[in-house]
Amino acid sequence: MIYYLKHNIHKLNWTIIGNVLGMVLIAQACLMVLPVMVDLIYQEGLFDSYLIVIGICLVLGYGLTRKKARTNSYFAKDGMLAVGIAWIVVSFFGGLPFYLSGEIPSFVDCFFEAVSGFTTTGSSVLTEVENLKHATLFWRSFTHWIGGMGILVFILALLPKSNDRDMHIMRAEAPGPTIGKLVPRMRQSAMILYTMYMGLTVIQVILLLIGKMPLFGALCNTFGTAGTGGFAIKNTSIGAYNNAYYEVIITIFMILFGVNFNMYYFLLIKDFKQVFKNEELRTYLGIILFSIICITLNILSMYNFDVFKSIRLASFQVGSIITTTGYSSCDYSVWPQFSKMILFLLTICGASAGSTGGGVKVSRLLIIVKKIKLDIQKLLHPQKVEAITMDGKVVDTEVVTQIMAYFCSFIIIVGVLLFLVSFNNFDFETTVTSVMTCIGNVGPGYGLCGPMGNFSMFSDFSKIVLSFAMLIGRLEIYPIIIFLAPILNIRSVSKNIHSRKKRRSN
Repeated sequence: MIYYLKHNIHKLNWTIIGNVLGMVLIAQACLMVLPVMVDLIYQEGLFDSYLIVIGICLVLGYGLTRKKARTNSYFAKDGMLAVGIAWIVVSFFGGLPFYLSGEIPSFVDCFFEAVSGFTTTGSSVLTEVENLKHATLFWRSFTHWIGGMGILVFILALLPKSNDRDMHIMRAEAPGPTIGKLVPRMRQSAMILYTMYMGLTVIQVILLLIGKMPLFGALCNTFGTAGTGGFAIKNTSIGAYNNAYYEVIITIFMILFGVNFNMYYFLLIKDFKQVFKNEELRTYLGIILFSIICITLNILSMYNFDVFKSIRLASFQVGSIITTTGYSSCDYSVWPQFSKMILFLLTICGASAGSTGGGVKVSRLLIIVKKIKLDIQKLLHPQKVEAITMDGKVVDTEVVTQIMAYFCSFIIIVGVLLFLVSFNNFDFETTVTSVMTCIGNVGPGYGLCGPMGNFSMFSDFSKIVLSFAMLIGRLEIYPIIIFLAPILNIRSVSKNIHSRKKRRSN
């Protein structure tokens, strides 16, 4: 075991991993200039906290990027490790200004808030959001926008050169069972993704401004929508505005950001056939429509049979939960159990692969259902030979195997997390939904961590556990399993090494 670990650790290209981390730190330093500008505009005296972190990131980042690698060999496990470390590092330094400024006194709370921001979860430990200063509110919301598409994808869009290592990085960070390039060059693919991402962001900001939302609120609420994060600048989230126009605009854009961004690329190049035949898109929209109808009928009597209001509230919450945004326009924890159960199931379901949303993803669930159907058909008709297809194309057996392993791993990890969080001794509803909402990157759950509650009552240990849940949910579990798989299979590897040595001696 020790031999194998040393052998594999030695094989990792730590210099290039360090180069990637250096670029991440430099990018984070540059992005932190924006909250500094916000603080200078409002003159609230927080800019020095951000400048200190900017300085640290620049020094560390410059040092890491200066070291040249002896070899350019870079494999999937290097990319996965680089992405995993990068997200932890980004969250650490992202939460540091909160701590240095005194806006959030506990460093564990700062780390939790930053992880929740970058992973676009939206779970918060803050009880009075409106007491925060503008720079803090802006940075919290902006972390959603950064993490939505992925900070490493952002860096790939800016890199002057692209190579094989970029695909390993993008595969480890991008949401969904598979990742492909829109165009042959990875840098161009990343640029196209971010161009569409920024385009939709600008359109939403303009529409909110047309509805007379203040610029600061329009920016922050759009960042939360685009990244499907859900950090609000009001204590009662979007419901504080009590504005039907705002809710409709945000609902539409939450659903749009939950769509696979490849679909927007196909629309841009006028390949409408690819959009219309996409099974995941049809299923995603079908789930949304079905859920809205069911919840509307279920809550109609609660709102004096006001059909428009019931549809508005149901649509907002369905869009918010399935895309894992986490905004709320009302206290849906008081809705009937039927409606609450639909929203809970949407928490697990999640949005489309290749979107900024979290959750298991609609495409994975589709393939799992098709796999179950195929297995039943084989039991009934053993001679029948069929394959699982998506959008008219055969799904590779390896992809199906990976998805099944992902789902099993998801269940096991959720069980472990539930066990650890249960030490807080909260009620069943709070314990279960706190874990599910964090690993699904949704935000609010039910009980004490419901839409009108927060995560402040959890112990530091549970906050760290839930932070881990948010990170592993955002990085989608399976890349980490691929990296750990050889270590987990250590016994068989040791046997192989022993047998090879024996053959050599003979």
